[in-house]
This record gives sequence, C-alpha cells and structure tokens, in this order.
Amino acid sequence: MNTKMIKYIIGVILKLEASFMLIPLFLSFFYKESNLVKFSHSITIFLSFIIGFSLSRKTPENTKIFAKEGLLIVSLSWILLSLFAALPFFISRQIPSYIDAFFEVVSGFTTTGASILTNVEALDNSLLFWRSFTHLVGGMGVLVLALAILPKNNNQALHIMKAEVPGPTFGKLVAKMSYNSRILYMIYIFITLLIIFFLFIGGMPLFDSVVHAFGTVGTGGFGIKNTSIAYYNNPYIEYVLGIGMLLCGMNFNLFYALILKNFKQVLKNEELRFYLGVVSISIILICINISSSYESFSKLFRDVFFTVSSIITTTGFATVDFDKWPIFSKTILLILMFIGGCAGSTAGGLKVSRILVLFKTCINELKKISTPNRIFSIKMDGKPISKDLFNSISTYLILYIFIFFLIVLSVSFETKTFTEAFSAVAATFNNIGPGLEAVGPTGNFSHFSDFNKIILSLSMLLGRLEIFPILILFSPSLYKKLK
Repeated sequence: MNTKMIKYIIGVILKLEASFMLIPLFLSFFYKESNLVKFSHSITIFLSFIIGFSLSRKTPENTKIFAKEGLLIVSLSWILLSLFAALPFFISRQIPSYIDAFFEVVSGFTTTGASILTNVEALDNSLLFWRSFTHLVGGMGVLVLALAILPKNNNQALHIMKAEVPGPTFGKLVAKMSYNSRILYMIYIFITLLIIFFLFIGGMPLFDSVVHAFGTVGTGGFGIKNTSIAYYNNPYIEYVLGIGMLLCGMNFNLFYALILKNFKQVLKNEELRFYLGVVSISIILICINISSSYESFSKLFRDVFFTVSSIITTTGFATVDFDKWPIFSKTILLILMFIGGCAGSTAGGLKVSRILVLFKTCINELKKISTPNRIFSIKMDGKPISKDLFNSISTYLILYIFIFFLIVLSVSFETKTFTEAFSAVAATFNNIGPGLEAVGPTGNFSHFSDFNKIILSLSMLLGRLEIFPILILFSPSLYKKLK
C-alpha cells in the first residue's frame, strides 16, 4: 500500500479546495456580507491549505498506485472535502448544526440536492454560491480535475478515474489520462458557460444563472429560492434547464465524438437511444395520466417534460409538486429515480447501461428456453460484453439491493410511512434530492435525527461513488496494510 502517495494526492485535493473557496470569499466582500461570514471562509481556506500543504509538501519517489489505493484515495478525498466544505456554513452560524452542514455539502458534492434548509433564501450569497459550486466540483469529480491539472500523470491514474467516474464501463478518449481528464473538463465547462448564457439572455439574473447552471451540469438541483425553479414561472428558463439536464445525463464521451464529427457513433449508441426512449415514453404516459388536471397542453407538457428530465437525470429541480400527482405517475417517477442517467454522465441512479444489460440478459434467458442448445451473447453497440464486466454489473446490483434495504431499515425507525422511508433512501442513494411525502419537492430532510442524517450522508456517498470506494473503508485487511 503506497500510503505516501495516498497522503500526497489527498493533500493536493485539499489545496485545490482551498483555492476554490477564494471565490466565495471574494463574493462575501463584493456583497458586503458580515465579518463572521468572511471569517468563516477565511479560516476554512487557511485550515484546508495548511493541512493540504503538510500532506503534499514532498512528492513521493514511488508514485505508482493500483486499484486499492485508487479506491481509498477517492473515498477519503470526498469525505475530507465534505468535512472542510461544511465549516463556512457552521462557523457563520447560517447552519447552526455541523451535522446539518455536513449533510448539505455531502448532498452538494454528490450532486444529490437533498437539503435540510427550510428557508434557503436566508443564506448569504457567498454561501449560496459555495453550496451550488459543490455541484460543479462533484459533478465531473474533483479527482478527475486534479488529474487534469497535475503535471505528472501516468496511466496508474486510471484507477482513480475508474473509482470516481460513475458507470459500469469506462472508455479512454485519448491515450494519456491527463489529456483525457482535460478534454472531459473542457466539455463540462463549455456546457456550463452555454447554460449560463442561455439563462441570462432569458431574463434570469446573472448570479441566479450561474448557480442554476452549476446545478444543471452537475445534475445536482440546489436552488436558491424556496420554490425552486417554479419561482421564475418562465417557460423559456424551464426548457433551457430541462434540455440542459437531459444533455448532462448523457455520456460525456459522446460529446467528444460529436466534436470529432463522429455522428454515426452517437446515433448508433444503444445506451443513448434507450435513455431517450425511456424519457419519451415516460413523458407520454404521465401526460395521459394527468391531462385532466390541466386546461392547457403547453403547460401540461412543460411541467411533465421538466419533471421527467429532472428525475431521470437525478437533478431534483422542481416546478410542480409531483407528490400530488396520481399514483401511476408517481410510480413512473420512482422507476426513473432508479434508472438514472447514462454511464459517464454526471447523473446518479443505477445507470441506463446496467438496466440495458439486465434487460438483454432477461431476453436471452427467455430465448434459451425455446432453443436451449443455442449460445447467446450479450452485446452493447455491436460488441460482446466480457464476462468480467457482466460479473461486475451483477455484483454491483446485488450489493446495491442489499445496502439499499439496509439503509431503508435504519431510516424506517423514525418515518411515519414506508413510502417516506423508501423514497428518502431512493432520493439519497440514487443522488436525486427530492423524494415523496415529507421529503417531496416541497419538503426537506430537516426532521431526521442526527444519526439518520449521517446514515443518509453515507447513502449519498455510496450512491455517487458507486459503493466500492466507501465499502473499502470497512475492510479490516486494509488497515493491516496501512500499518
């Protein structure tokens, strides 16, 4: 176990976080906020930088890392990032409980969007910005960013990217991992700027445009108004955000293919077609189900399109209280929560590719019943899926189900209904944000005990990092190797 390299990379990440926090510090001066808010940013920057510097002051001679180190670096980095990022909210007393502040920033970094705030508009602008900026950082992954800017990188970095980039498959865009990371982040930042531009010309104030763009590209969903996007009541803004969310629920490798004008690869991508098909069918079914509640088709389509886009991409922005929709529509939304976005996107959930592989497996098993002597292979985009990849998907699904119901069991002690407990875990484990009933689009997670807020914070980290990086922290053999 290369502990020196683990400490070094974690130190770099903490210094990176300190540099990020200079932006909200500047905003606290720009908006003439209280000295306590300015101090809360300053002391967090100081602590993050000092600890980060002490861990990374000397580059280790042995820079090689393997799968186990990659998992450990990712899990520890995300936990430490959240522990420090919570300090400005707590020190400024705008979130008086540190556990509440930790829950809020974990929700931000994991792009979940679940909140304990009952009045988000009470936060100062610098803290609102920092809260949404965690979506931008966590969406693509802070370690992916570190790999993009670190001067010395080799293909050992693949272990870090595999642990942090969501999805069952991982394809390199170019040979060098540092270049791969830079390409991803360039696309990511370009889409962010594009959404900011379109929101701003649509009449949304610049500050609002920036933070909502962060929430869209990171598929996080933190709003700055108590009624979320419904506050603006603007069809243009809703369509910009709706389309933006759907785009960011796609595999970012496909955007690179578009840049290279490889349109055939994009059009023939099975995961993308399945993803868009699920979105289209869901919109049609929900529109039919709730049409009697609307007088205008344009308003009906607008609300359903936005809600479906928000839920399947696990963003969590809201324009309507979908908890008041009929059971059929809510069931569809609950299914979408589990499906999530595409592999290699910023969205959460099980991922469309895993669902597609599972669907194809079921079809093959049915075919075997009628023709038992025939051999069937599962293919994605015309290429057979390796046995190792299929086994990893199966293992992940089994672990997913087991851990999901374990968390539901924990949360159920203090929830009034099974729907609330189930949807609260679905909302956090799948990194969605709003659930149903008390944790619905008009509710929040403030009523949970501190213990369950920690459990649900862990749930968000397990969902965003896809279980294994967090699970390794509970391995006894790991600590023997660290000695």
